Amino acid sequence: MSLKAKVLPPISFLEPRIKLCRNLTVGCYFALLISLSAWYLIIHPVNTAHPWVIWLLHFLPLAAFIKVIQHGNPRGHAWLCFLLILYFNEAVLAATTVVASRYYGILNTLLITVLFCSAMMYARWAGQFNRHPDRVANKAL
Repeated sequence: MSLKAKVLPPISFLEPRIKLCRNLTVGCYFALLISLSAWYLIIHPVNTAHPWVIWLLHFLPLAAFIKVIQHGNPRGHAWLCFLLILYFNEAVLAATTVVASRYYGILNTLLITVLFCSAMMYARWAGQFNRHPDRVANKAL
């Protein structure tokens, strides 16, 4: 069995999909950050002296990916998807266990699902775009 180079889709196929996934990823990412902040600091703060500690535990892991989102690094988007699995678990639990947080859980589940799918497809298509031979040939000119 010989190793052949994988056939990549044409650039005209990749460009609009990359743009759509990038816009969805950025929008859902910041919507999720706002949603977490609003929930843990305003809507339903924890009954302790320091509710911001719980907020930081939820906010900082996602905030660590701000540079990845800004620069559009495909590998970083794939790593973001690994982290989103934890947030997805929490959102599903919030939607199914406590009646008071049902709508928040449903909203976050939808946001995380769209963010996961768009970030994963962005990682795939942007990776293909970055190693596309036509793009590399045009870049050299």
